Amino acid sequence: MTDWDLLSSYAGLLTLAACSIYAGSFGSLPPSKRSAQDRGAKQDTACDEDEDEEQPERLSSEDAWLFPVIGSVLLFGLYLVMKYFGKEWINWLLQWYFTIAGVGSGSKALISLARWVVGSERWKQYDNIKIRASKGPRDLLALSLRTPSLCLIPLGALPSILYTFGGSETKRSALLTDILALSFSYNALSLLTIDSFKTGSILLSGLFFYDVWWVFGTEVMVKVATTLDVPIKLLWAKSMTFSTDRGFTMLGLGDIVVPGMFVALALRYDYHKATSNGEHARSFKKPYFYAALFAYVLGLVITMTVMHVFRSAQPALLYLSPACILSFVLTACVRGELNESWRWTDEIQTSKGSNSTEETNGTKEMNVPTGSPSISSEEANGSVHLSTGSSVVATDGQRMRNSKRS
Repeated sequence: MTDWDLLSSYAGLLTLAACSIYAGSFGSLPPSKRSAQDRGAKQDTACDEDEDEEQPERLSSEDAWLFPVIGSVLLFGLYLVMKYFGKEWINWLLQWYFTIAGVGSGSKALISLARWVVGSERWKQYDNIKIRASKGPRDLLALSLRTPSLCLIPLGALPSILYTFGGSETKRSALLTDILALSFSYNALSLLTIDSFKTGSILLSGLFFYDVWWVFGTEVMVKVATTLDVPIKLLWAKSMTFSTDRGFTMLGLGDIVVPGMFVALALRYDYHKATSNGEHARSFKKPYFYAALFAYVLGLVITMTVMHVFRSAQPALLYLSPACILSFVLTACVRGELNESWRWTDEIQTSKGSNSTEETNGTKEMNVPTGSPSISSEEANGSVHLSTGSSVVATDGQRMRNSKRS
């Protein structure tokens, strides 16, 4: 007899994972590219780039070789700590770490969602609040927020706070676990990228053997994953009515983020090909992205099928790594682009002259030298400078829009 409750659990988990990778892949596109896709408008790069965007960290092939080694050391270290010292204190320590990380991750993910809903052009019409604290020539703190973010940050922090400090019905619930895990996944895919298909293949190949060894060769992976009480996994109840009586199916974030970085790279390569051929940025073709995403879904389906048939935990990267790599190789071979795509490197694009552009567009900054009670104004470029010690606060937005209209 077909177990529809369990099948619905697999389907729900698969949907969450695929949607997370889809959103994170588009989140990995640089701000100027996302803006062009949202509106298809040509704007000045410095004006169009949002100040609250962070530059992603690129993984090189040298980093990829070290990933399985570092992962093995950390995994086995956690296993030894739990085995000989107990799980209580390590869970307590990680609880506080992920509570703080969850506040930032949830807030950033909610801000990204709001920006996508209203559109980049509309988002940039809100006032931009800049806060910078410095000591001498060194910046100690630098923040840049649009005004809606002031309301979105507390809302984004709620899941993490409720997960740790909520009542019996909300504390560590599957819903809050999934919300936090999805926010971690989105931000990881947006801010941690790989620089080439060569690096991606090395990373997936190394973690293929890492996953197989620690799942099939030892009890370490399963023991750590089921013991740690932190939101680093996706959960779905084994029930069509979301009853928790039968427990949950589980998928670790590593099985989303690692292949997800490869899928996101495929999307950025599609964009590179489209812009090189002069295609419109809003509707560029995505053969490599769709092939990689389909391969990920197919690999996860195979993982769940094998897990269901043999009734045992499976190393998902055993199926996901070959699926993602093969999707790239086959797509490149069919299109006759294997050598070109293998040599391609996703370089970081930085905007030039951002400081001068910011000055000429009416950005208001307040600079305060220590011990100086003076207030001065410079009418030449419309800036107002106010002293307060070593901190700088700046707001623009409405005044910038007015200057543009004039």
